[in-house]
Amino acid sequence: MTKVLVLGGGFAGVEAAIYLRKQELEVTLVSDRDYFYIYPTSIWIPTGEVTREDVSVPLDKLAMKHGFELIVDPVVELEAAQKRVTLESGRILDGYAYMVVALGQDKLTHTGLEHTLSICGKPQEATALYEKLDILIEKKEGKIAMGFGGNPKDTSAVRGGPAFEVLFNVDTYLKKRGVRDNFELTFFAPMEKPGQKMGEKALVMMDKMFKMTNINKKVGSKITAFVEDGVEFEDGTKLVSDLTMFISAGTGHSVIRDSGLPLSEAGFVITNEHNEIEGFEGIYAIGDSASLMGPEWRAKQGHVAEVMAKNVAYNINSHRQNIDSKQSYMSHLNILCVMDTGNGAAFVYRDNKGGKMIPMPLVGHWMKKAWGWYCRHSKLGRIPRIPGM
Repeated sequence: MTKVLVLGGGFAGVEAAIYLRKQELEVTLVSDRDYFYIYPTSIWIPTGEVTREDVSVPLDKLAMKHGFELIVDPVVELEAAQKRVTLESGRILDGYAYMVVALGQDKLTHTGLEHTLSICGKPQEATALYEKLDILIEKKEGKIAMGFGGNPKDTSAVRGGPAFEVLFNVDTYLKKRGVRDNFELTFFAPMEKPGQKMGEKALVMMDKMFKMTNINKKVGSKITAFVEDGVEFEDGTKLVSDLTMFISAGTGHSVIRDSGLPLSEAGFVITNEHNEIEGFEGIYAIGDSASLMGPEWRAKQGHVAEVMAKNVAYNINSHRQNIDSKQSYMSHLNILCVMDTGNGAAFVYRDNKGGKMIPMPLVGHWMKKAWGWYCRHSKLGRIPRIPGM
């Protein structure tokens, strides 16, 4: 049986392993943690609506259900030319006909980043956000700053949506606790128009949401440093904060940097629209590890990563059978999300025709809850997958 090695246990890697098994290939998945973490629903951890366990799916259960081998051991070296991988334990993996690189990405560093927590970082940080917020609520007052940064070398490697979601969820949570008037909430970002990828109409609606919720904005000035009590900016101002959440933009994974694979200026693996890598037959890169092709507004999202994963399973199966048929992710490029606010949501969609944001009071929150339930149980094979999801 043809052997395939999948590196990474996130949305791209897990989906690739599942669909490669559907092609009756022998699959080994390597992950640095023993669970699949559903980042889109981790936004409710800081407000105590869910726990880390609620948004985690044990990888051994997924491996047993779908029949792939699981190795929980971080990758420390990738030698692409030899299709050889060295793990933290010293174990060496080679002899695979195909390799799928889905290691995710690293985060850009900033001075004083240790004074912040991220909803898109290590899962433990989401729990730490909950604990710090709880301390402030006990005091019944505080200043909270939440924002995200950009990568000028790759505009697709930005995670803006989760910052907005956590901010609005905290606003709703503080109101439920009856202490919102004692808190100052501020959104910050270095770019002039954060969220511009969603389109101009969405930006207008976002401004309305900030005004309705009495959330301040500090945008358009470069961040120079994070300090213990806030954020310092290039224009000489300082945003004082008792709790700072910041989602740093992505950059290429450190393991990929010395792999020998062709990399973009931002450190992501350069592929074609079929996620193949020129000069490296049998190696594919998907998800956050891959340099995303497409228009300026493109964004790395979970649904695009999963499309890439399904396509690669198809393309590998075609390649091994010498069938001249390949699938591309280009027609699936869009921004699609339900931006949750804790008491509702907004449906956000963007493609080449433009963007739109549709308010969904109350029902939107439960729609996102339902998606989280669907994500967990469909991957575990307990319910059928919905085509296109």
